[in-house]
Amino acid sequence: MLSSLSLLFARYHQRSAPAFIVGLLRILYALVALQEILFLLYFSHLIFDPIPYIDVEFPMIPLFLTLWALVATCLLVGYKSHIAIIANYIFWIVFVNFTPMQRDFDGGFDLFMIGVGLFMMFMPLSRGLSLDNLLYKLQFKYRDRPSLPKEVSVLVLMMPVLICLGFLYFDSAIHKLFAEHWRNGLGGWLPSSMPYYISALDLSWLLNIEWVQKSIGYIIFVFQFSFIFLFYRRNFRPLFLLVGAGLHTGITITFNIYPFGLGMLSIYVLMVPFSWWQGLRDRLVYDSPLLTVFYDGDCPLCNRTAIVIHHFDVFRSVVFKDLQTYAAEEPKLSAYDQQALLSDLYAVDTQGAVYQGVDTYSQIFVKMRYLAIVGWVLRFPGIYQMAKRVYRRIAEGRERVVCNDACLPEVVKKSYPLDLYSKVFEQYAEKKPKQFRFKLAKIFMLLVVLQLNSSIHYGLMYRLYDLSEVESPIANQLRSLSNSVLMLSTTFIGITPHALYLHDHFEGYEDILAITYIDKAGNEQWLPFVNEQGRMLAPNWGRVHSMWANIAVTPNINSDRLNKFIMKVTAFWGKKVGLDLNDATFIIKHKKIVSPVEWKKSLRQDNLSGKWQNIGAAIWQEGRVEINLKSF
Repeated sequence: MLSSLSLLFARYHQRSAPAFIVGLLRILYALVALQEILFLLYFSHLIFDPIPYIDVEFPMIPLFLTLWALVATCLLVGYKSHIAIIANYIFWIVFVNFTPMQRDFDGGFDLFMIGVGLFMMFMPLSRGLSLDNLLYKLQFKYRDRPSLPKEVSVLVLMMPVLICLGFLYFDSAIHKLFAEHWRNGLGGWLPSSMPYYISALDLSWLLNIEWVQKSIGYIIFVFQFSFIFLFYRRNFRPLFLLVGAGLHTGITITFNIYPFGLGMLSIYVLMVPFSWWQGLRDRLVYDSPLLTVFYDGDCPLCNRTAIVIHHFDVFRSVVFKDLQTYAAEEPKLSAYDQQALLSDLYAVDTQGAVYQGVDTYSQIFVKMRYLAIVGWVLRFPGIYQMAKRVYRRIAEGRERVVCNDACLPEVVKKSYPLDLYSKVFEQYAEKKPKQFRFKLAKIFMLLVVLQLNSSIHYGLMYRLYDLSEVESPIANQLRSLSNSVLMLSTTFIGITPHALYLHDHFEGYEDILAITYIDKAGNEQWLPFVNEQGRMLAPNWGRVHSMWANIAVTPNINSDRLNKFIMKVTAFWGKKVGLDLNDATFIIKHKKIVSPVEWKKSLRQDNLSGKWQNIGAAIWQEGRVEINLKSF
C-alpha cells in the first residue's frame, strides 16, 4: 500500500500547475486571517478580559494582535511570505492555546486556519502575485530580468484539499449519521430556522419547500462522504468544486459563522481545473499589447519603473522597450531626436498616437484597466498640471548610468529566494526521488492515523458506546492515549472532531435569551447584541456567536456559565453604548422556540416572531454586577 501511495504521489508531483494559484490562495487566506484579527481587536475586551474594561488581565493583547495583523498584511501583499506564514502559524497556535480565545469561544475555525497555515508553509508563496517576486526582479535591468518560476507541483495543491477538506468532510459526515434531523435530510434546514444562527438574509421561501431542503441535506451527506475518494479525479473535480463552493457560499451568506465559510472557500481556489484558469486568461489577457512604452535603458529609475509596471500589469496591456535598441524601429518616433527621447517617457498606442511624460503614465493606467480611474484622475485640470511639475522635477533629477555587459549583475549568482517548497519539493525530490515519495507517503499515513484516532474514537465509538463509562485499566489507558494524541494533532495540525450542528446541540434547544438596557432617560433599549426577533446582530458573529449560542445558551443551560457571559456581554456592550457601569441596569429577556427533527413549514418565521418575557436583570453598581434570573 505504501508503495502504491508513493507512486501516486510521485505522479502528481511530476505534474505542473500555474504558480499564481498559490499566490491567490495566499491572498484569500490572508484576507480571512486579517479580518479575524481585526475582529479580535474590536472584541478584545469581551474575549480576553475576565471583566471587560474593568478587570484587564492581558493588557498586552492589543499589541500582539497588532503585530499579528502586520504579519497577515505581509502575507497578503506577499512580503517575506515564507517568514510571514510561519509567524502567522505560531500566532494562531499561541492565541488558541494560551488565551481564553478557544476556551470560551469555540475554536473550529481557528483549528482549520492552523491546519491550512501548516500546509502553506510548504508552498512557494512568493512565486505568484507577491512583492517578494517584484523585489527579486528589481535587482536586474528590465531587459535582463531572469526567468522566474511560473509553475508549481500539483501535489502541493492537492494535499491541503485532501487533508483540510477531505478529512474534515469525512469526519463530519460520520458524526452526522447519528443526528436524526440529518438522517431526515434536514441538516441544513434546521440551523437555518434557528434565530441565533441565521444572518439577516431571509430565504424563508426556500426553507418552506420541503423537497428542496431534504434534497440539499442528502446532497451534503453524499458530498461529504465521497469527496475524499473522488475529488482528485478530473471528471469529478468540477462537480465537487461547484457543490462545495455553493455549500460554503450558502453558509457564508445565510449563517452568522461567515469566517468559517470564507476560510473553506479560500481552499477551493485549488480545486479550479487548470483549463478554467487558462480559459479565463485567454479571455482577460490581451493577445498583443495596447501600448508600447520606450524607456531609457541606462536609467536605473526608468528600469525600476518598467519592472514595477510590468509586474502589476496582469492583463499584459503594456510592453516596454529600451530606446537605445528599439526607438529606430518605431516610425512614429522618427520626428524626435535622441536627446528629446531620453528626457521623457514616450509611448505609442495601436492607433499610432504618441504620448510623453504624464500623458504616458495616464495611458499606462488606463490600458491596465483596473487602474483606469488613476489614469482619468491624472487628466483632471489642476491635478494634471501638478503631476507634470512633479514628473519634470523627477525626470531632470534622475541618474543615468551608461553601462555595458561588464557592469551588469550576474544573473546566475542571483538565485530565487529559497523556501521549504524549494528545499523539499524541488531540491530534495530531485536528488532523492525515491526517498522523497516514500517519506511523503509515510507522512500522509501518519496524518490518516491521526484523523482516524479522532473519527473512530469520537465519531463512532463514543456515539455508539460511551467509552467514558468503561471502567477498566486497558480502556482507561487507551482513552488517555487517544486523548493525548488528539491534543497534539489538534494543537499543531488542526485535526479535531467536526461535530457541527448535530442533535446533541439542537435537541431540546427551546429557549433563547436577549438583553435590553435602561438608558439615561429611563427608556428600555435593545442592546446591539440580540435583536427583537432573536437574531444575533453583526458584528457579534463568528466566535462571539459561538460564545453565546454554543456555550452560554444551550439545551442544558449551566447557570454559572450563563451568568459569566451575561456579565461579559453587559459590561462590553454597556461600555460601547455609553453606559456607566457604576450604575447601570440590564433586563434579561426570554422566549420559546422549537427545534424539531421533522420538517415544519414556516419554522423560521415562527421562531423569530415569538413573544419575549422578562425573566431577570443584571444590575451594575460600582463596577460589580448582580444577576438575578427566574427559572424558565
